[in-house]
Amino acid sequence: MKDRLPTKINLAIRGIILPEDQFCVVECGNMEIAQHLFLSCNIFGSLWSSVMSWPDVSSVDSQSLVDHFLQFTFSAGGLRARRSFLQLIWLLCVWVIWNERNQRLFRSSAQSLPQLLDKVKVYSYMWLKTTNSNLVSNYHNW
Repeated sequence: MKDRLPTKINLAIRGIILPEDQFCVVECGNMEIAQHLFLSCNIFGSLWSSVMSWPDVSSVDSQSLVDHFLQFTFSAGGLRARRSFLQLIWLLCVWVIWNERNQRLFRSSAQSLPQLLDKVKVYSYMWLKTTNSNLVSNYHNW
């Protein structure tokens, strides 16, 4: 959220890569800035609509990472446990997108949108199962 990730644009600003290498890893023609990568990229940004339909989150329409995080996590209203869950989901989505970006950039391997959504689900289940021994749901019901 503080724009400190080593996105291609940040690497170019620091003189680590050439300006012509600043484009998004999915070759959509846009510069790889955090906002584009996580929210508006036609590949990575589409993960959000799939994620929002899973825990039934209302639509989030923001082009700022901070605003997107706040809208996403407060879409549940005032329930603290649900807000915490949605914060976890949001952070996991960002984590999955960043790792997929790195896989595409450094290993030339790509996963589909359903595979990325499955990762968000698996990681969230594992996190909650590890931190909450009372979680009764099994993964297949998750």
